Amino acid sequence: MILKKKKVIFSLSAIFLVGVFLLPFFSFLTIKTASGADVSDTESSIEKTAKQIKEEMEKKARYESDVQRLQGAVNSTQSVINQTANVIETTEETISRKEKEVERIEASIEKQKDILRRLIQESYYNYNQPAVYFVTGSDNFSQIVSTRDHLSSLKKKVVMMVDGIKESQSNLEKEKEELEGKKEEHEDILQEKQAEKNSLVSEKQVFEEKVAEKEATIGELQQKMNELRNDLNRILGKSYDTGEIKDAIKFANKVTGVRKGFLFGMLSMESGGNPLAGNCTYTDSIMTTARKKYFKQICDELDYNYKKRPVSCASKSYPGSGGAMGAAQFMSDTWMGYKSKIASATGNNPPDPWDLLDGVVAMALKLENDGATESGKVSIKNPCNGKSVKVDWEIYASMKYLGWTCYGYTNYAPGIQSLAKGYDNL
Repeated sequence: MILKKKKVIFSLSAIFLVGVFLLPFFSFLTIKTASGADVSDTESSIEKTAKQIKEEMEKKARYESDVQRLQGAVNSTQSVINQTANVIETTEETISRKEKEVERIEASIEKQKDILRRLIQESYYNYNQPAVYFVTGSDNFSQIVSTRDHLSSLKKKVVMMVDGIKESQSNLEKEKEELEGKKEEHEDILQEKQAEKNSLVSEKQVFEEKVAEKEATIGELQQKMNELRNDLNRILGKSYDTGEIKDAIKFANKVTGVRKGFLFGMLSMESGGNPLAGNCTYTDSIMTTARKKYFKQICDELDYNYKKRPVSCASKSYPGSGGAMGAAQFMSDTWMGYKSKIASATGNNPPDPWDLLDGVVAMALKLENDGATESGKVSIKNPCNGKSVKVDWEIYASMKYLGWTCYGYTNYAPGIQSLAKGYDNL
């Protein structure tokens, strides 16, 4: 009986000890499973949000295309308005000139009549025949001048001169009427085109509001994306906190003058602030031979195992482009070109591409070198169609950062500008 009790006690003790030792293990399994579920859920949310951002950016691009189309129509209509206004102004000037000419002719007629009166008076005095009365009409002229043969020639000349002046006056009046008719026609055209322009401007404003709405939506989604990426990085133990990212951006801005929002957009687009961004290693990244050499050198100087450092994978769109390092996603050969400048700016010698501050400063230095701090616009050849276009310097610098591609022009660079607005939410 006592033996049985001992066996029971031993069995219970054994079960207790097994439970004590196995409980942490099962708890660990539970935690790992929960972490795996968290990672999967977060990655799924990131993928879904990225898809939403893409859809919203495509809608925004269509609306922007509509805005550009309507702006073109507005510009074209405005050109017609300007031309019509110029025609009206010229016509008004011509009418004013004709009116002055008519006034001069009327004054000339009166002057000729006055001369004629004096000649008739003088003629009568010369022949000792007093002038009984003076008249101005041509009929009265005929009655007066017919009384003297020597006045016949004078009458003909004066009458012809007055008739010519009156004919000129009549022609000018007709021209003035025609000009006034044309002016009214052009005023009708002007009014019609102004109404057309107002309609186009109103329609354009509708699409501009839609663009603004999409920008706001994209900004919210990108903020959500940043939060999700931060969540994922925290789960994986990879991320920098917001304060560190903001401090690094502020420091790089002070060193280079590159806009803080632009740096944030670049950092968000390239890695989401992940210092260990990249799912490949030296072995499977398909780096070029030259980049492999520099990569080994960088790792050796930092006492890193070059075979284990995370780098970006090669893209089908960019053969040989695998091997980008750290949060700034610098290639090894590019890093070597900026190495001394990075060290001078941060004091870290040798600088570390997997260090947040070194990476952000490297990014800022390259962007500055490619004109990101310049104002105004720069003319480039559109990589999609080869046509000449003008873009902001930040667009140009970000395209240079990625590589000169159509995707860089249509998606990458505009996307960074949208992401840049998220800096204020840090």
